[in-house]
Amino acid sequence: MEINILGPGCFTCEVLLTRAELAVEQIGLDATVRHIHDYKAIMAYGIFLTPGLAIDGKLVSAGRVLTVKQICALLEPVAAQ
Repeated sequence: MEINILGPGCFTCEVLLTRAELAVEQIGLDATVRHIHDYKAIMAYGIFLTPGLAIDGKLVSAGRVLTVKQICALLEPVAAQ
C-alpha cells in the first residue's frame, strides 16, 4: 500500500504525515508513507487545497488535517481488500 501526503512541507502537512505514519503503525499495515512536495505531482491529483492524503493513488482527503482515528478509518477498508 502506498500513502502519499501532498503538500509543500508546511506545518499542517508535517502533522498529517506524522499522523499517517502513526495510523499505519497502529493498524500494523505494510505501507509506504511518502510526502510529495512537487507541485506538478500534487496538481496531478486535482488537489487545490493542501494538505492532501492519497491512498494507492486515489485522493481521499484535501484541505484537512485528519486525526489518526480518521486516517485509520480510511485505511482499514483498503487494507482488507
